[in-house]
Amino acid sequence: MLPKYKRILLKISGESLMGDKNFGLDSSVIAQYANDIKQITEMGVQVALVIGGGNIYRGMNEAETGIERAQGDYMGMLATVINGMAVQSGLEKAGVYTRLQSAIKMEQIAEPYIRRRAIRHLEKGRVVIFGAGTGNPYFTTDTAGSLRAIEIKADIILKGTRVDGIYTADPEKDPTATKFDKISFAECLEKKLNVMDMTAFTLCMENNLPIIVFNMNKQGNLMSVVTGEKVGTLVS
Repeated sequence: MLPKYKRILLKISGESLMGDKNFGLDSSVIAQYANDIKQITEMGVQVALVIGGGNIYRGMNEAETGIERAQGDYMGMLATVINGMAVQSGLEKAGVYTRLQSAIKMEQIAEPYIRRRAIRHLEKGRVVIFGAGTGNPYFTTDTAGSLRAIEIKADIILKGTRVDGIYTADPEKDPTATKFDKISFAECLEKKLNVMDMTAFTLCMENNLPIIVFNMNKQGNLMSVVTGEKVGTLVS
């Protein structure tokens, strides 16, 4: 089977790494993700990864935490590096070569983010994990995912979530919600569908970068998406 996409950026939330826990990391989830990623790299797909930090720290709410927004965002960026290291370990255990690049310098544990170097790693078949978001406060890891995907000229962003696509409403709250198989950027805006945060979404729209939202927790789904099966929702 031939892959439909040559180079992808996979965006996964920090929360998805918790599995059934309330906090932190679930090793079985990391192992499943690592195996799914390994399968597609063996087909020759070049994989870049951006991981959120919500399982460790969410810096959004200043009123609740008492920590100013910019400081909280930096703390969140460090959380994404911890997640990046965990997923890096999982991938290497599965026999996948990886590089972790950080937008905030920490030479002992990660390379600095250098665009050309990242592309070279991808060409050599290594999975590149982009940590620390964009390196700037006030931007989410969704925006980091969109920005890095455009910088490395990825064919598509795959947003791995707990739900199997984009619905008319939150399927976890509204049982009557119906799923879209494909939808345009304009329709998403018109219907006020929360695919990604606005900055990230606009970046994709302006650069004609399609997004597929799919359930990453179902084993084999990543392979199905990459080979062009109708899984999740395509935004283009």
